[in-house]
Amino acid sequence: MTYLFKRLSLLLLTLLLISVVTFVLTKILPGDVAIMILGTRSHPETLTALRQELGLNDPLVVQYGRWIGDLLQGDWGTSLRFKEPIAKLLGQKILASGVIVVLSLLIALSLAIPLGVVGAVRQNRWQDTVSSSTALLGISLPDFFWGMVLILLFSRWLGLLPSSGFVSPLENLWLSIKHALLPAIALGLSLMAHLTRMTRSAMLEVLSQDYIRVSRSKGLGERMVVYKHALRNAIAPVITVAGLQLGYLFGSIIVVESLFNYTGVGWLTYQALLNRDIPLIQATVFVIATVFMLSNLVVDLVYKVLDPRISFE
Repeated sequence: MTYLFKRLSLLLLTLLLISVVTFVLTKILPGDVAIMILGTRSHPETLTALRQELGLNDPLVVQYGRWIGDLLQGDWGTSLRFKEPIAKLLGQKILASGVIVVLSLLIALSLAIPLGVVGAVRQNRWQDTVSSSTALLGISLPDFFWGMVLILLFSRWLGLLPSSGFVSPLENLWLSIKHALLPAIALGLSLMAHLTRMTRSAMLEVLSQDYIRVSRSKGLGERMVVYKHALRNAIAPVITVAGLQLGYLFGSIIVVESLFNYTGVGWLTYQALLNRDIPLIQATVFVIATVFMLSNLVVDLVYKVLDPRISFE
């Protein structure tokens, strides 16, 4: 409990610092909120009155206090671009991005663990070369390149999957997965490369341990030694890294979602930046940072379950 209290305290302090930095940076961005609301042809007196009403003339400290107070009360403001409550927009877009992130994580793990295990068991053989080359290929090419290749292959040439759009899983789960699959693959390939190398490294370390040699000397089958004993002990750091990447995935989906016109948090952030939607920029950045911090905390707690030898005290 002491460890959890310390981590939660650190998380809240970090989020407070992030909110300060986000607020200050968005305030120095070019653009006038009053002009964005009323338009460039508005009368100067009308603009001045709106600035006064919105508190834009107040000191930054006062503006920040009002913003963070409203945020904690659930009032995230209204988007200047979409003219809708930001809390409502974020609720819809987090669900959309969550589908991509979960799918990409599942795709990455389902490919990385077998490739990493094969690379470690068949070290310095052709299977290891194939595994390492696949990981190198995935990590060398950016997400948007894989996105374009997938659109050409599966949408334009084969016509199997849609290249754009989003369908809520609450409305049609299968159609939602079909729309999310291509961006999830594009996002998951680079993560697969990292996890493959991590799995191979962890497996090589475990396979060199004395208890593995003892297991083999007892006559246990190679499959049981590799998958029941070695992989069981090597998988904990891999799952930990995968969990840590969950927050990273939420922060790196801007390009992928924009490429596929998939209306998630990344697409929303891009639209906010494109239109200088200051309230929406502040909210999306804060949400992405919160997801990243919470995923780190959850992974630390799960690691204790995966490896009981770990002590938090």
